[in-house]
Amino acid sequence: MLPYQSLAEATSALGRNLTFAETLWFNYSARKSDYFLYCHNILFLFLIFSVVPLPLVFIELMRIAGFDRYKIQPKVRLSFSEMSRCYKDVMRMFFLVVGPLQLVSFPSVKMIGIRTGLPLPSGWEILSQLLVYFVVEDYTNYWIHRFLHNKWGYEKIHRVHHEYAAPIGFAAPYAHWAEILILGIPSFLGPAMVPGHMITFWLWIALRQVEAIETHSGYDFPWSITKYIPFYGGAEYHDYHHYVGGQSQSNFASVFTYCDYIYGTDKGYRYQKKILKKLKEELESSDTQNGGSYHISTQSLKSD
Repeated sequence: MLPYQSLAEATSALGRNLTFAETLWFNYSARKSDYFLYCHNILFLFLIFSVVPLPLVFIELMRIAGFDRYKIQPKVRLSFSEMSRCYKDVMRMFFLVVGPLQLVSFPSVKMIGIRTGLPLPSGWEILSQLLVYFVVEDYTNYWIHRFLHNKWGYEKIHRVHHEYAAPIGFAAPYAHWAEILILGIPSFLGPAMVPGHMITFWLWIALRQVEAIETHSGYDFPWSITKYIPFYGGAEYHDYHHYVGGQSQSNFASVFTYCDYIYGTDKGYRYQKKILKKLKEELESSDTQNGGSYHISTQSLKSD
């Protein structure tokens, strides 16, 4: 709740006129408690888990012409009932684990210094903090993910997430309740190290989940804006991790690829890419010599 009774009082306290965004924030948040504002995350997560994967579900079920070429494992198709079951399981964990966790974690958010007041952070401040959050979460998540692939971690916890060898958007948050709790730690470390505004925190939680859905989409769209992010893994990169399955010791990173490269856990992926590229070149060369026109994708080769 803001400590100002009016816009005039807020303007006097800041020593300047409020920006348009700050005026909107004042009008919305002035009489709302910090706890209520924090709990917006529950609504945001529910909408993201429910709505963001829907275009991917539509593409998968309708098999729209032109999109099949971008499916990473084209021979694997899930039915509507299978997708519905996945969504229902995700919602069950959402209401039993994710939602309650959000409700009781507010004291820790206040403790680290997430603020709700004025002034609002600048665009550069928000971007720099989000970058820190992504890097910290990615590095921490890498090591926890590796731990979950040891014999005990996988059999007791992580195998649930790997039930989808060809992941779909709804499967991004599909996991054992213990994994949901454990992986909440990396998401919290960045804001704990560099606390920012509640709006930045909202953006962080939302963007991280949207990114997870994108990497579990099962489609490698060439027009995705994430293609322009340095060291970004993406759908094809993470799909290999699911494709290999429980024995996978490759591609543990959640967002970027540098940890896998530094610690040598992307060798299997890079070797496969090299082999597929060579095979593709040989097939195209052979077809050219025969006077034909034959196109083949690495995705279809991987699924064979």
